[in-house]
Amino acid sequence: MNDARLKNNLVNILTHVILIVIALSCVFPVFWMFSSSLKTQEEIFTKMNLLPEHWNWANYAIAWMKADFGKYFLNSLIYTFAGVFGVVFISSLAAYGFARLEMWGKNIFFYLLISTLLIPIPGVFVPLYLLLKKMGLLDTRTGLILCYISGGLAFGIFLLRSFFEDLPKEIEEAARIDGASKFGVYWRIALPLARPALATLVIFNCLSIWNEFLLALVILQDTAKMPIQRGLMVFQGTHITDYPLLMAGLTIATIPVLIVYLLMQKHIIKGIASGALKG
Repeated sequence: MNDARLKNNLVNILTHVILIVIALSCVFPVFWMFSSSLKTQEEIFTKMNLLPEHWNWANYAIAWMKADFGKYFLNSLIYTFAGVFGVVFISSLAAYGFARLEMWGKNIFFYLLISTLLIPIPGVFVPLYLLLKKMGLLDTRTGLILCYISGGLAFGIFLLRSFFEDLPKEIEEAARIDGASKFGVYWRIALPLARPALATLVIFNCLSIWNEFLLALVILQDTAKMPIQRGLMVFQGTHITDYPLLMAGLTIATIPVLIVYLLMQKHIIKGIASGALKG
């Protein structure tokens, strides 16, 4: 008994030590980026201290004004909000149809849709570019938003379908008896019950759209329409040797994602625990 308990304690301690090391290895680059953004150029190259001797908050103001981050930041907010809303609304409708409605060949269409997850994004650049050019959507906000929505639908449908399939049929039948339409059952019952899965989908798409770079690089040429990640490339080309300003720009781009994740991390855990990620 004592030997087994001691062994379990040692395993738990070792597990916690490994997890702490992994967590520190993930957090340290973010901490170093933030700390470097408050240093001077000389301090970064001559001193190895983790915290800056003098907290130069002016680096953020200079980076914001020089790089026109206000414009890029607003563009990213627009793209993220519109893209996430489109993915959640369309994928939830499709997932509910695949899970609860009877139609011929729905499994075939579902697996064909899911198979698009195997196609890497760079593999569709050429046809996507030609399609957007033919439709007059190249170098437009609408074209980029539509690409973000289409890129997130397959995963969103895969995520939500399994959740909708687990909803008790008795709830749906009771709502239909009370006079609810199929869309009413989806809107008033299925969506509210799927909040953990929806929150997981929102967070994943917020992270992917906010951090997306390649599509914006291919589709957009007008600097007034570029998101913050694309704007960082322009800023880096101008201030590649000014590391404090570069780190300040990277921190500005990172903070919103961290805030969203910290505010909604419990929903990710709840979504996973409730079976939202079952295949």
